[in-house]
Amino acid sequence: MRYAVPVTEDKVATHFGHCSHFAFFDVDEARKAIVRKEIVTSPGHQPGVLPAWLAEEGVSVVIASGMGSRAQGIFRDNRIEVIIGVLGDDPEKAVLDHIKGTLATGDNICDH
Repeated sequence: MRYAVPVTEDKVATHFGHCSHFAFFDVDEARKAIVRKEIVTSPGHQPGVLPAWLAEEGVSVVIASGMGSRAQGIFRDNRIEVIIGVLGDDPEKAVLDHIKGTLATGDNICDH
């Protein structure tokens, strides 16, 4: 399973579409472990581009702090799970916490 986390300055970006990079994590869910990590430059923020691009990259789950409702809908259409409201700033810890069932989330900080 492949996870994507939007990052800026090596931390979970506060707004999904405004991140500079994405951290991709390939996860072995049976072992609850990350088997590969890759940092990729974001192709940029334009309506609908990021969800389609992440689907092409084989992403199954997106973990973000804030995300607009349109992007969430496009992810659902592409059968990609979205977890929003992440409280921490460490992308790797967020993924590990999610696969262990302990990820802390709050409100979606995005207002559109």
